[in-house]
Amino acid sequence: MDIIHVLPEEQNLRIDAFLAGRYPDLSRTHVQKLLGEGEVTVNGLKVKPNYRLRDRDRIELTIPPARGMEIIPEPIPLNIVFEDADVIVVDKPQGMVVHPANGHYSGTMVNALLHHCRDLSGINGVLRPGIVHRIDKDTSGLLMVAKNDRAHLGLAEQLKKHSIRREYVALVHGRIVEPAGEIDAPIGRDPGNRKRMAVVDRNSKTATTHYRALERFAEYTLIRCGLETGRTHQIRVHMAFIEHPVVGDPLYGPRKPRLGLEGQALHAEVLGFNHPATGEYMEFCAPWPEYLNNILDELRAAGMSGVDVNLGLDNSGGHDKLKKK
Repeated sequence: MDIIHVLPEEQNLRIDAFLAGRYPDLSRTHVQKLLGEGEVTVNGLKVKPNYRLRDRDRIELTIPPARGMEIIPEPIPLNIVFEDADVIVVDKPQGMVVHPANGHYSGTMVNALLHHCRDLSGINGVLRPGIVHRIDKDTSGLLMVAKNDRAHLGLAEQLKKHSIRREYVALVHGRIVEPAGEIDAPIGRDPGNRKRMAVVDRNSKTATTHYRALERFAEYTLIRCGLETGRTHQIRVHMAFIEHPVVGDPLYGPRKPRLGLEGQALHAEVLGFNHPATGEYMEFCAPWPEYLNNILDELRAAGMSGVDVNLGLDNSGGHDKLKKK
């Protein structure tokens, strides 16, 4: 059960809109269903979806685990970077959905994991067994999965404390002049488009992204990003916010595809965490995907490079620590 205390600046908002903005995974229709079923109360009482919040209201929200749907194990190849009795670290390809959802009940990472092993954590219900965190369908790279509830709780606590190291490489539009920077801007549901997130002041959560330029081209910049927080679409939203959207991202950048991409040029390269059973710090690095290396080679070969920052990386996952400003 989640408990939310309404702040003065949140009063007068409709409770269904407020909760849908607060929980990106919940649609407004789903929130209204939870309200009707009594899974949401305000000061201990059931309320209607049009209830207007008041200062210091106490909201109690229970999201029942998904039930009644069988997820079929499928023999889909997995690129397993690490595995023991508690944790699996997988290098997810671009284009693969992490867990089943509307329109994607097969071919997902979960379908593949259930075929590989049957002892995944059940904390997130039948639709998301073992899934501690997610990366977008069209983002490639490292994902950690819990094989039991103890491991899941330990990894989730590290995520909550922002102690997990997560770094991404991305190709973005435009030339970023500064060598490094920080974006500290709250993220919430875009009030004008529920499919998007946005930098907004209301119904948002703090979000901080650090970035460093790796290589500059005439019209693009290759960057490395480090996350202090893990909001939905965080890098994509933040880079668009500073007018350097990720290349190939039709949701936050130009709708017309660029450079032949079928998804955003974003790769979860580095993942570091303390093992939930031993406490040992573990860090993994995923080689840059072929599509990204091919794009960079084409840009260089076409003479589009205006390189004045190039760390000489070998494109196989080598990296340096991303320093905070």
